[in-house]
Amino acid sequence: MSEDFQLHHDLFGQLILTDRVGCEHVAVEPMRAFPISAPQEGIAVLSSEGHELAWITSIANLTEQTRRLLVDELAAREFMPEILRVRRVSGYATPCTWQVETDRGETSLVLQAEEDIRRLAAPALLIVDGRGIQFLIPDPHALDATSRKILDRFL
Repeated sequence: MSEDFQLHHDLFGQLILTDRVGCEHVAVEPMRAFPISAPQEGIAVLSSEGHELAWITSIANLTEQTRRLLVDELAAREFMPEILRVRRVSGYATPCTWQVETDRGETSLVLQAEEDIRRLAAPALLIVDGRGIQFLIPDPHALDATSRKILDRFL
């Protein structure tokens, strides 16, 4: 497996892409094209000005070192907690506060409107709270009965 670019960090921690002709691009950012439906496929590496420098069809096609670096870089940039359980809600009219358990710990979110619960590729849901944080529920059917009952009242 070989790619026509190399990735590494400089002394300041910025991600550097060296292209096939040896030109270094400083402070590049990887971005997933389909972060939820196909997170391992379709990744663009963008310049600091937002221009595409490299396209990665699949993470599996990268060398182990580049794959590890890219996955770590994406994880540091992406923040989308996964809701594991809905503990309680302050009411069933919006806006309301939800107490939830996520894969990153317990927290609360404010649901401003029912439209802030968005359907993604079935069966996933995305909930955007009042601060703009996106919470993912990959499979609402996998939640416990109490969480499903609360969620159903908003769908």
